[in-house]
Amino acid sequence: MRKIKILIPVYNDWQSVFKLLENINFEVSKLEGEFSVIIINDTSTEDRPIFSADLGSLKSILVINMKENRGHARCNASGLKHISEKEDFDYIIPMDGDGEDRPEELSLLIEKIKEYPDTVITADRVKRSEGFIFKFCYSIHKYLTLVFTGQAIKYGNYTCLPKSIVNEMVNEPATWSSFSGSLAKIAKDKKSIPSERGKRYFGPSKMSFINLLKHSLSIIAVFKTTLLIRSILFLIAYLFLMTGKISIITLIPVIGVIIMMFSVITLSKRENMTEFNNSLENIENIDKIK
Repeated sequence: MRKIKILIPVYNDWQSVFKLLENINFEVSKLEGEFSVIIINDTSTEDRPIFSADLGSLKSILVINMKENRGHARCNASGLKHISEKEDFDYIIPMDGDGEDRPEELSLLIEKIKEYPDTVITADRVKRSEGFIFKFCYSIHKYLTLVFTGQAIKYGNYTCLPKSIVNEMVNEPATWSSFSGSLAKIAKDKKSIPSERGKRYFGPSKMSFINLLKHSLSIIAVFKTTLLIRSILFLIAYLFLMTGKISIITLIPVIGVIIMMFSVITLSKRENMTEFNNSLENIENIDKIK
């Protein structure tokens, strides 16, 4: 029987996480496999409420409490490392803890791994639930990533990772900075399922424009060499075409590309393998809910 670990980072969103656990329990009750949940508590300042729901379809639920808040991406990275070193597993499914990664789609992921047992399965977004402005900004993020890195990344954390890929990801510095960027770099052969972005169970989305920008640049930073080559070629071609037409307006794309290059170089310094290797030292304790 396949041993599947569902990895959920959380920061001050226990109400959503507990609702998610109930929904996961309901969905996996209809599926083949041994399902367990590991929650990474990124130093939430809110007390965790007592949770007493009957989750009989889940073998175990652990809460890993971290000492220091290091952000969503590093929560996922630390969780992957913990599971790879401390747990017996065949697959890991990372999920957001707020309901935006729909548990109803777990069945699609599980059915897909039956067909492709050794391949990464991604949940590619076909529909989003945010407003027009966010969707527009997200589209720009996807096109910039494609143009400057050659990578068409339509997925986030919601994936199904076989053990062989997890073992590669925990030895890849980019995982410490960008989950989806690292996965795109490592796993060339991927299969996908269609995925709709769900609505948060409680409260507004925590993905602001600044966070989206940082997320986008962190992905691009994984492919910084490709970015620098393509950026230089773009600047040469653009300035050649603009010969004799230089003005403040025509220089805006040049300034934008230069700013992006410097931002990406700065963000690429987050790919710190020493910190990644020592990430389990940031664990305060582990609570067993079930």
